[in-house]
Amino acid sequence: MLFWIIAAALVAIIMLLFVLAVMRGGASDQAPAASYDVQVYREQLRDIERDVERGVTSAEEAERAKLEISRRMLEADRKVQAGSDTSRAPQGAMIALIVGGAALVGGTFWLYGRMGAEGYSDQPIAERYAFADKRYDSRPSQEAAEKMAAARQLNQPKPDPKFVELMVKLREAVAKNPNDPRGLELLSRNEAAMGNFDAAWQAQQRLVALKGDSASADEYAQLGEMMVVAAGGLITPEAEKVFATALQKDPKNGLSLYYVGLMMAQNSREDRAFRIWDGLLRNSPDDAPWMPAIRDNINELAWLAGESDYTPPMPKGVGPSQADIAAAADMTPAERQDMIRGMVNQLNDRLAQEGGSADDWARLISSLRMLGEVKRADTIYGEAKGKFAARPEDMAKIDAAHQAPVGKALADAGGGAAPAPAQNAPMMPGPSAEQMKDAAQMSPEDRKQMIQGMVDGLFDRLTTEGGTAAEWSRVVSSLATLGEKDRAAEAWGEAQQALANDPAGLAQVQAAAQAAGLAQ
Repeated sequence: MLFWIIAAALVAIIMLLFVLAVMRGGASDQAPAASYDVQVYREQLRDIERDVERGVTSAEEAERAKLEISRRMLEADRKVQAGSDTSRAPQGAMIALIVGGAALVGGTFWLYGRMGAEGYSDQPIAERYAFADKRYDSRPSQEAAEKMAAARQLNQPKPDPKFVELMVKLREAVAKNPNDPRGLELLSRNEAAMGNFDAAWQAQQRLVALKGDSASADEYAQLGEMMVVAAGGLITPEAEKVFATALQKDPKNGLSLYYVGLMMAQNSREDRAFRIWDGLLRNSPDDAPWMPAIRDNINELAWLAGESDYTPPMPKGVGPSQADIAAAADMTPAERQDMIRGMVNQLNDRLAQEGGSADDWARLISSLRMLGEVKRADTIYGEAKGKFAARPEDMAKIDAAHQAPVGKALADAGGGAAPAPAQNAPMMPGPSAEQMKDAAQMSPEDRKQMIQGMVDGLFDRLTTEGGTAAEWSRVVSSLATLGEKDRAAEAWGEAQQALANDPAGLAQVQAAAQAAGLAQ
């Protein structure tokens, strides 16, 4: 309440001073401006008399000057007598200023009431770290966390009686032979399947203890995960030690790294959690079990960690198969040219709209230089410098790409911008069949971009320059295969117009459209 009293008092004082300044205008206790004009004109009349006496001005000129000055003096005197004073602000303007100021102040208080945080103190970095350390040190034990989780747990569905009967037999078998690794493994897995995570992690703990040094990092990570689930999602000190053991055996164990990052986030160290999860996002396969959770939360975590310009890496995807890449080796040079430029343009569009990693920017710059588009590569290099200047490792990749050799066509032209092709000049030859087979070694993401770029380039060329029935059939089939049914239907419509005078060619494209489910 004290905050609002002080704020209101300060605003009231400022508004009062502002209103008084507007109302006073030119200060009513001072003489009007016109009265000063009368005094000036009188002084000018006396000066003219003195000039006539000294012979500086003739009598005729002095008479004309006196008449003009007298006329102005009479007008100024009339304003004085009428009380005219233009220095005072008009009443309408004064009212408008007062109302506008009141609305501004009222709007400010209303906005703060909705979005502000009254009484919220500053949080220096040292205090935040101290709070995080206190929160980390005050975590409950595994036993206490499990008790709290059990109190919050809803009624679980009853398992199948036959499964319960089998579990009774399994527990009896393990009790009779407690040193059987296979029995402990089955017990742990099936206890977890029944939702008995406390019993599951205890069986897993006996398993890793039985195996000793031969226990793998994955087995320790599974033990830690069961402990976390039993504790209601909290990473307790006991579970943290288990994950630490797993990472000692395998520093790249993804499951353990995921939970260590989660532990950092739970204890207000989002900066550390972000670094761990971002590394997992870049280095883990897309089908890793922790990837969906990381992708759903990485943007918010980046913001909390202070990474305001963070762009998560694109999913690697499955991409086309090696057979698809090998089949692309049979395309014509013009089609391969379309493929290359389409792939580069698609990468350029994605970086412009969504951003990307330093590797993506470096790939785009080097590709453009290899195509001879040096000026365009230089422009994108300038954008990349502004984005990655504070990251020396990323900037080194981009600098290396900027120094890549230019295309053969550019080298033959003696440097500078690549010359525009003549109207009927042949297309720049694309990669050879053997090079296309080598493309099978590229990443799934690159292969996907390549095929998508090839189809987009072919479609663009057909719509602008036309083409054969075989090419129209190919683009319709390819778009449908890629799942872009709307664009495939658009291509079928364009083909009908382009091949209206070619019944045989139109029939060929219609067959492709029918196979894609676009025509009867």
